[in-house]
Amino acid sequence: MKASELRKKTMEELQQELTALLREEFNLRIGKGLDEVKAKPQARKEVRRNIARIKTILREGVKKS
Repeated sequence: MKASELRKKTMEELQQELTALLREEFNLRIGKGLDEVKAKPQARKEVRRNIARIKTILREGVKKS
């Protein structure tokens, strides 16, 4: 997911996306503990980066207001 795509979304959509990504990160973390996630070792890294992108854009939106 690119930052330019995220900037086109509303704050509410970004919040929903952030919640979904946090839930996905949690599930990947639990799955790793149970040795379920071996097919996609890069999945957690991508999810964490997307979470950081969304949080950055949310912070930028707050500063603009």
